[in-house]
Amino acid sequence: MSTIIAGHFQLQEETARARDALLAAGFPEARISTFFVNPPGQHNALDLGGDRDKSPGAKESDAGVAKGVAAGSAVGAVVGAATAPVTGPLGAVVGALVGGHVGSLYSFSHMKEAGEAEQGSIANEVEQRPSGMLVAVALGDTDDMLAQEQRAIDVLRQLGAHHIEEAEGNIIDGDWQDFNPLSLPVFITR
Repeated sequence: MSTIIAGHFQLQEETARARDALLAAGFPEARISTFFVNPPGQHNALDLGGDRDKSPGAKESDAGVAKGVAAGSAVGAVVGAATAPVTGPLGAVVGALVGGHVGSLYSFSHMKEAGEAEQGSIANEVEQRPSGMLVAVALGDTDDMLAQEQRAIDVLRQLGAHHIEEAEGNIIDGDWQDFNPLSLPVFITR
């Protein structure tokens, strides 16, 4: 495994310039990889598509709807029973059904809004890898590793990389073979 420095770009032309600049800075072509990273949630990690088996914002929805149905059914049954002299014996049953439906709808008002942070979510604590073009270079195993790392960071930064991250992996013949789009990136801020 090698240390990999990667920069994020939006345009394919920018990645071509970054690749040329890394070659000019002395990095071998076989250790440079360029590819597109899909937006979070669209990496088709599961057979049915997507990255997760349940939407992050919906993990508590089952419990919320169940509470709404239970509360609404209880209130509806009481109201239905109170109106039994007028509605007959089915009043309590119809009241419970209508109350359960209204209660389930009311529970939706307690769901999080789009873009609102979800409590306890890793995605809120750590920035996810953005989509776009990625140019990555594997550093060689030499004594001047820190100098190589800084040279790669400087080249990517000078060319306008939006994010620069550091990772461990293998780039062989221009292919980052063990790249995992779901891994949490380690962004370089220095």
